Amino acid sequence: MSGYPEELILCVDVGNTTTACGLFQRDGLLIRTFRFRTRADLTPEELLLLLRGFLDLFEISPRRVKGVAFASVVPPVNKTWESVVKRWLVKEWLVVSADTIPIPVCLKYPSEAGADRLVNAYAAWNRWRRSVIVVDFGTATTFDCVSSRGEYLGGAIAPGLECSAELLFRRTAKLPAVELTPPPEQALGKDTISAMKSGLILGFVGLTEYLIQRLRQEMEGDPLVVATGGLARCVAPLCPSIRELVPDLTLEGLFRLYRERTGT
Repeated sequence: MSGYPEELILCVDVGNTTTACGLFQRDGLLIRTFRFRTRADLTPEELLLLLRGFLDLFEISPRRVKGVAFASVVPPVNKTWESVVKRWLVKEWLVVSADTIPIPVCLKYPSEAGADRLVNAYAAWNRWRRSVIVVDFGTATTFDCVSSRGEYLGGAIAPGLECSAELLFRRTAKLPAVELTPPPEQALGKDTISAMKSGLILGFVGLTEYLIQRLRQEMEGDPLVVATGGLARCVAPLCPSIRELVPDLTLEGLFRLYRERTGT
């Protein structure tokens, strides 16, 4: 076996497209991450095989997983995860919702907020202790605002870059699928591929910058703008307003929540 410490915490962020997992030491060090496609039709046995496969790849025994923190925006998979966690991994686990986030949620309907958005707000507040706008580049592009008092204020939800690219390919007869990286060097595309990359990537930069500008006008103070999510490395470097890039912010927030809730 590898030299990892005996006790590890598994943090799981189930998104509409991808499930992101992180293994943390008790001291908060993130030692491994892995991702796989979210499938609502996975059986508990299939999910267990997936998890064991990744743990075997990292030479980590499942017995070393002593706790699980879980956030999901795909309700059909929740029972499957609960079955796997409680039957084969650990008996107790933390499921994140508006009721378990220890910051005020200033929304008309707090239960409507996605667990990932609440975790991002909590993680950002704990990391920077100031007003923050978290831009999460995932299946959707979400903008989550935290006040200087640590309140979750809400934000905005826009289409995701990858989904927009797929829709453009599926709904047009002559436009091909395109790779989103590297970003275009100029906006003026000289062929179909470069024109599509310009419209998609630079278009999302414009969307991101404008929404940040509007949100800043409606918030107190001068909020720090932070990027996270699977596509953050693609768009964030092109956005002057984004000052921090933390791709695993959601997993970090899940670990912080687990540690705070369990006292470990």
